[in-house]
Formats: sequence, C-alpha cells, structure tokens
Amino acid sequence: MIVVEKHVVIVYPHPDDESFGTAGTIINLRKEGVPVTYLCGTLGEMGRNMGSPNIANRETLPLIRKQELEDACNFLDIEHRSLGYFDKMIEFEDIDTVSDHIKDVLLELKPSLVITHFPPYAVHPDHNALGAATIEAVGKIDEDLRPTLWAQAIEANYENILGEPHIVHDVEDFFDQKLEAIFKHKSQAHGMIEKMEGDEKEAIATRQSLLERLGKEKFYIWDFEIGGPKEG
Repeated sequence: MIVVEKHVVIVYPHPDDESFGTAGTIINLRKEGVPVTYLCGTLGEMGRNMGSPNIANRETLPLIRKQELEDACNFLDIEHRSLGYFDKMIEFEDIDTVSDHIKDVLLELKPSLVITHFPPYAVHPDHNALGAATIEAVGKIDEDLRPTLWAQAIEANYENILGEPHIVHDVEDFFDQKLEAIFKHKSQAHGMIEKMEGDEKEAIATRQSLLERLGKEKFYIWDFEIGGPKEG
C-alpha cells in the first residue's frame, strides 16, 4: 500500500468494528507514521455477547466494551473518540443531525481520508445508518477541503452488485496483529479465542478460516458527483 495520507479518520458504530474491519490497514498506516483516529458511534450496549462464562451483564457491558475499545486502540496506536449514540438506535436518529455532528468533528480533525461502511451493504442497521450519515457529512464539506472517502461493504456477494472494490489491502503480513487487536474485544471474540487457544489442529484451522474471511480489507472510493462508488 502506497501511503500518501496525512490523517485518516475511521467512522464505525461499535467497539470491535475497527479491529474486524480495518486493523490491517491501520497497522500499515501507523507503520508509515500516518495518524489514525477512530470515531466510534456507540459503546455496543446492546451486544448479545457477554463473554463465556459471562463477564458482563446489561449494566456492565458498556463499561467493559469501553475498556476493550481503549485496549484495542492502544494496541493499534490510534486515537479514538465516542460519538455518544446508543447501540441499535442510530437508524432512528435524524440523519442530518448526525451528519452535522460528524462533519464538525471532521472539520476539527482535518483528515485526508475517511473510512466508513457502505450503506445498504453493511448488514447491521447501525453500520448502514452511520455509514450513510458519514457519507452525507463528508459531502457537506466544501469540495476544496473535502477528504477522500472509502466505503466498506460487508454483505455477502456484494461484489456481484457493486463490482470489484477499488482498494484491496492484503493484510496477511499483519494478520497475527489484526487477530490480537480483535481479541482485545474479549467479550465479543471469546469463541474465536477459545478455538485459537484449544487443540492445535483446531487452532490452525480456525486461523486459516479467519484469514480467508478477514485477510483482505476492501473499499470503494466514493464519488460525490454521482453519489456512489467511483466508476471504473
């Protein structure tokens, strides 16, 4: 990856989205000295995973996930901020209000690149809603100040609809570090952790399966003139 960025801002809704979605890209950016800031939409308050055995309940989960986010971002050597929305409720927020909020933060941080989810191809309603608000926020910035925007689709077979992504980062060289970042989110990744720490054959098979799923980080470059991914 040729790095020409001065500051990258990633906007996703949950603690752990940064590690599952872009940890390899983040690691490479930090290796090249590029500052990265993660704007996390919620604290994942409504997550169903509570650890195994349970390490959380509904009251303590947001505190635990906040600490896990802190640990992951420290490991990745990035800054992070909470946008303060409530898990599984972003789709019910007014998109103009949310996009104005994000726009204000972006104008403060002055990134050259923003990364977010690609609605409606990001599976979770929070992913799609915050992705849409982030795209709108970047679009509201004056063209001469506007950062480049990369949108990440997750839905199965999205390439059949959207075509080949413009950016494909093979992160195999950083994959063990990516897994370590994911595993900082212990409450959410406990099943993966148990398999990786169990029988050696199962651990090898689990790592290979995860590499196939998460070993490439793919993005579409957004074209604000056409209101969608850049053509070609």
